[in-house]
Amino acid sequence: MKIRSTILLCCLVMTPGSARSALAASCTTQGAMKPADRSSLLAAINPLAEAVANGDDSTVQAALLPAISSDWDSIRSVVASAPPLFKGGTLRWRTMYLLDAIDQKTAQDTEFFCANSDNTLTVTVNLRNLPPGRYALVLGDYLKTPLAGQLAMILADSQGWKLGGLFAREGALDGRDGVDYWKQARAEAATTDNWSAWFSYEAARWLLLPIDFLSSPNLQKLDSEQQQISPPDKSLPLTLTASASASAASWKLTGVRLDTSLHSADIALTYEGSGTTDPVAARAEAVSVMSALLRVHPDLRKNFHGLWAYSQKNGAQTYAIELPMTQIPQ
Repeated sequence: MKIRSTILLCCLVMTPGSARSALAASCTTQGAMKPADRSSLLAAINPLAEAVANGDDSTVQAALLPAISSDWDSIRSVVASAPPLFKGGTLRWRTMYLLDAIDQKTAQDTEFFCANSDNTLTVTVNLRNLPPGRYALVLGDYLKTPLAGQLAMILADSQGWKLGGLFAREGALDGRDGVDYWKQARAEAATTDNWSAWFSYEAARWLLLPIDFLSSPNLQKLDSEQQQISPPDKSLPLTLTASASASAASWKLTGVRLDTSLHSADIALTYEGSGTTDPVAARAEAVSVMSALLRVHPDLRKNFHGLWAYSQKNGAQTYAIELPMTQIPQ
């Protein structure tokens, strides 16, 4: 999956499911926060969220944690790409967590267990190579926007809350949210064409959270359902042919993934092309490859917006094109 708008801290490199539990770490959920903690956090994140929504990179840079100043160019790119996700929307903070790792002796992989008041629901946050300190994770949604933008920030308590990580992502693609894609995935999983089901699960996961280092019972259920399906990668490389004719052109499909770079649910495919430098011939070849894939996996046509085709020759990309499904010949 192409991750376009996620920033990882140089000192907080986050990976799901790989953290080593630290006994010195604790999590406080939003409902259990002290009023003073909640107020100080809101005072820090509200102007930051407004700045991100407006593309105000100077305000964001002023709030940056000094330890990650070298990552500013990457964070600025998130600020630049965020306004279309949030413009015209109303921000609602979904949840906040205080993550306390002050008693850690050194930087280490840390797992925070964030349970609700009656311990019936536990969310797990995994942070890798985390220095001792006090942190906060906040998640927000921009309501009444076409892309249902999601915002996440990590802050570090360093003489006041400083920005340590910024994440922006769609909450809806082509008018459908994560729950819609999850329902679609379940329906497709009962068919013989599992590719559509697999990528519907991928789209659901992408849209349900703006970050990839948080685990919840719902996400674990989604993962468990998806793992019952054979991943498309297992069938690669796959030979695609232009027609049933013995003399028809053929191409080797070497990669396939979900692509949301145009704020739509597209499937990106990488194939070994002829290497032609003629743009007309390269486009014709790419469209033929798209058509060939959809003949093998027709459910992709009805369930996703379009296809990306990336042609490679000798390891180098030679051509790329995106087309909506309606423009790809049968």
